[in-house]
Amino acid sequence: MKAFSKLQRYGLAVISCGVALLVAWPIDAPASCLLLAVAVSSLFGGLGPGLLSIALSATAFNYLFLRRTNPPAVEPAVFFRFAVFLLATLLIAMLIEVKRRVENSRNRAEEALRQANSDLARVSRVTTMGELTASLAHEVNQPIAAAVTDANTCLRWLMRDPPDVEEAREAASRTIKDATRAAEIITHVRQIFRKGAEQREPLDVNEVIQEMVLLLRSEAARYSITVRTELAADLPRVMGDRVQLQQVLMNLMMNSIDAMKDVNWMRELTIHSQRGANEELAVTVSDTGVGLPPKQADEIFNAFFTTKPHGTGMGLRISRSIVESHGGRLWAADNSSRGASFYLTLPTKIEVHE
Repeated sequence: MKAFSKLQRYGLAVISCGVALLVAWPIDAPASCLLLAVAVSSLFGGLGPGLLSIALSATAFNYLFLRRTNPPAVEPAVFFRFAVFLLATLLIAMLIEVKRRVENSRNRAEEALRQANSDLARVSRVTTMGELTASLAHEVNQPIAAAVTDANTCLRWLMRDPPDVEEAREAASRTIKDATRAAEIITHVRQIFRKGAEQREPLDVNEVIQEMVLLLRSEAARYSITVRTELAADLPRVMGDRVQLQQVLMNLMMNSIDAMKDVNWMRELTIHSQRGANEELAVTVSDTGVGLPPKQADEIFNAFFTTKPHGTGMGLRISRSIVESHGGRLWAADNSSRGASFYLTLPTKIEVHE
């Protein structure tokens, strides 16, 4: 495939020069046409085809145009004209090659930056999930233990004489329900740990919220925090990466849990979704915790800014980067009573930023 591609590129140089000659001959405008051929060859073929095009153009310009007179013209102006033409073609080829290399370097740098951001986001997810190990183990163990109990109950009903099939059926149904719940939790955890290319797809944000509420329910219960959802019905879908938006919600909810776990008043985490202005979808994560650092509502999104003894200061920075890459906004403010709210907006119809 590479050899064929190379053949195509050099073939383009030959074809470009041939077309330029066909156009230039009847109108006697060789310089403009051949310079265009060099530009096309260099732009689409690269330096090698560009140099080939220069050689072909210089030969054609010299023998078919400068020496068209009989006998051939040998005045100094003729040689000067040829030198200027040759210099112009070389300059065009070199400038296009420099432009190509700069663009390639920029593309590689952008790709490296995207990969670094992706790796950093994954490290952040793994770190957060490590902090949730105890809660996640409890969340998975609960339905598994319930499934075992229901399975044993089902066996007892079947072993009766005569077997109570209806009771056994109900116990088996509960077993399936509990096993499915445990499998869903494990699936969500595996998604968050997933490493791979970004995958944008139409998403139901309410569904993503409910997934994270399920995943963090035990962590909230551990600190006697009530989790309440107010999710608007029939919300438009957003184009986004499920794992990345899960990470944003997980970071916001974990921040709220951290802000409430030591307070001595009512602890309530509320997640609200609704249609926003300008074809946007709005999500609010509110808590009744200690609130934001004084006069630092926006600084909390700076890299390495943290108020936690062992915090990395990257969770909110990564979250804002993810939201902005989806064409949305993320900010925070203190509540009028107590605690803080994080506000997230995502576009529903406009193109997202790649």
